[in-house]
Amino acid sequence: MPAHPATPQTPTRLAQALREAPPAKATPLDLYQLARRDWLAGERIDIGSLAARLNIGRATAFRWVGSRELLLSEILWALCDELMTTTAARQSGRGAQRVAAICEAAVRALVDFEPLRRFVRSDPEYAVRLLTSKLGPVQGRAIERVRALLQYEADRGALVPPLAVDTLAYLIVRLCESFIYAEASSDRQVDVADAGLAIELLLSGRVAPRRPSRPSNPTSNHTSRSKR
Repeated sequence: MPAHPATPQTPTRLAQALREAPPAKATPLDLYQLARRDWLAGERIDIGSLAARLNIGRATAFRWVGSRELLLSEILWALCDELMTTTAARQSGRGAQRVAAICEAAVRALVDFEPLRRFVRSDPEYAVRLLTSKLGPVQGRAIERVRALLQYEADRGALVPPLAVDTLAYLIVRLCESFIYAEASSDRQVDVADAGLAIELLLSGRVAPRRPSRPSNPTSNHTSRSKR
């Protein structure tokens, strides 16, 4: 007699587990990417909502990002970082002109970026605080990027910094910030091209030499007169 075909057996739990892909676990990067998509779409970032969508606990989400402000700061820095990297790759030239051109192009791109414009206009004080606060990563990292740019030009002999590189980097970032937030913070229309010109002037070091300051001590002046 022909053998009867084997009767299919109900798969065991182990057999099912071996055939199925392991469930994907959410990571901090998943939360960041989800928050970034929401921000670009103009939606408000809410940690609790993000945690629910990723099927993780609210406490876990906060442990990953620290706070809503720090999460937003990371999103904003990534935007700045991408623009600075792109503009640096596109600019040729050397020295002060190259630094000024890179910064001007980055400022122009940020000013024209609609999600950032919308974010700044919705709450100017909050946006400026996130982007310029020492507690957040944006300003400090921007200063480091500009410092590296200045140091590169100095190391290859294309720039003689008129001030300490750290000081110049800070001044340049603060100058760029003033152009980025001018419209939102003071309703003033500015020409972004002036940012590049101001930076080039700052790096040129073309200032008149200063005379040594005289001591302004009335007592000493009076004493010297009395001895005559």
